[in-house]
Amino acid sequence: MSAARALKPRALGLRLRLTLSYVIFFGLLLLGLGLLFRETLQFTLHQNAADVLDEEWAAVKGYLRIERNRPIWFFDPADQEETFIVQRLRRVFLLMDKKGTVLEISPEYNDLGVESVAELRDIVTKGRPIERVRKSRKGEPYLLRTGLYTDIGRREFILSIGRSLERDEMLVHQFMQQYFSAVPILVLGIGVAGWLMAGRALSPLNAVAHAASSITGHNLSLRIPLRGAGDELDHLIERFNGMVDRLEQSFTQVRQFSIDVSHELRTPITAIRGELEVALITAQTPNQYREAIMTAMEDCDRMGKVVRALLQLSQAETGQVTLAREQVDVSAIVESVVEQFQIAAEVEGLHLKSTLEPACCVRGDRVQLERLVSNLLSNAVKYTPGGGTIDVRVSATTESVALIVADTGRGIPLEFQSKIFERFYRVPDDNRDPEKGLGLGLSFVAWIAKVHDATIDLKSAPGVGTTFTVTFPRDRGDAEAASQASDRIVA
Repeated sequence: MSAARALKPRALGLRLRLTLSYVIFFGLLLLGLGLLFRETLQFTLHQNAADVLDEEWAAVKGYLRIERNRPIWFFDPADQEETFIVQRLRRVFLLMDKKGTVLEISPEYNDLGVESVAELRDIVTKGRPIERVRKSRKGEPYLLRTGLYTDIGRREFILSIGRSLERDEMLVHQFMQQYFSAVPILVLGIGVAGWLMAGRALSPLNAVAHAASSITGHNLSLRIPLRGAGDELDHLIERFNGMVDRLEQSFTQVRQFSIDVSHELRTPITAIRGELEVALITAQTPNQYREAIMTAMEDCDRMGKVVRALLQLSQAETGQVTLAREQVDVSAIVESVVEQFQIAAEVEGLHLKSTLEPACCVRGDRVQLERLVSNLLSNAVKYTPGGGTIDVRVSATTESVALIVADTGRGIPLEFQSKIFERFYRVPDDNRDPEKGLGLGLSFVAWIAKVHDATIDLKSAPGVGTTFTVTFPRDRGDAEAASQASDRIVA
């Protein structure tokens, strides 16, 4: 396995691949631009040569006369400019009658080879002068212009003049040679610039990789600062930091679960062990052993309740509990739970009453909402002394549904109110009964409210009582129906 891994070729790094992409892209771009420039330059030079031939074609008519089938050039030999013009016109020149008799031909044109009479006639039948490119025996290109020439006597002749394109082709060749000589240097410069740019662009990725390699269970507070560019890399950093946040939260929950379990189970386990040790030493009759076993079983039941409650809460907070969301009537849920607590309230000497508006619907999980109401009422019953009152109310607006549980219990001091939703937290009290609860009920209430997008408001004062107000967003369909009913009543 290790040998096969050693033989496997090493993949190119992302920075090198980006650099090669830059080089290939710009190399192809430079090649395409070079070919485009060459075609443009060739077209421009050819067009210039054609324009010059057009001017020379008109100039021939000004200097050439044909008398008795003999071409005669009329110009002043003493005028150097006219002499140069005529010499240039006669450099690549052919004049022949329509029968194919050559009247005048220059040596350069003769080197190109004279077309047959049929070919020339076919050219002149086009009705206008025709331009074409031919090469001499040496391979030198010429641009030729051939057409009909009419003299003063209205006689028609075949005229062909030309111009060498060798300098134009040499210019194009030199341009391409210089251009493509500079391309490797440009590509090398692009490669260096691409390497530096890729390194700068990938530096946040390297930071993410370095941070990821340095993150452990003891170093989850590490975060990568944003670059402030608002681009994809900043988006990646935000996602990475969000992932680390979730990991830190998960690790915190696991640690908290371990701490909570060890803390809550330590006391009953110690009590069970102590009771069993005492029974082994002092118990002498079956009744004494039976009493010790029953006490140990009660402590085991308490441990089981703690473990089940912790598991349920941990599963809820880690997203393992699936909510069955549907339209539920909060008033109907509260009415049912209040009926269940009436007997317990009477046993404690409490007056439990409720005021419920009809059809206060929200979208949520019925089981979890029943647990929320049950935990709030259980908390109120446990911490309200005999003769007290527990008032439960449900009211609604077009936007929300409010559940209010108010009691006349002992109240919660202000300095402890921010901690009551934490696991196992119970307000310090010298007279606290350990059987009152585990300190997990309000943690469940906080989680259920959170997953239902609800808010919890707490008002409490020692000796006065405590009021919990849970505000749910109202179900849209129910809110619209209630609004339409209100409009009908007003109308």
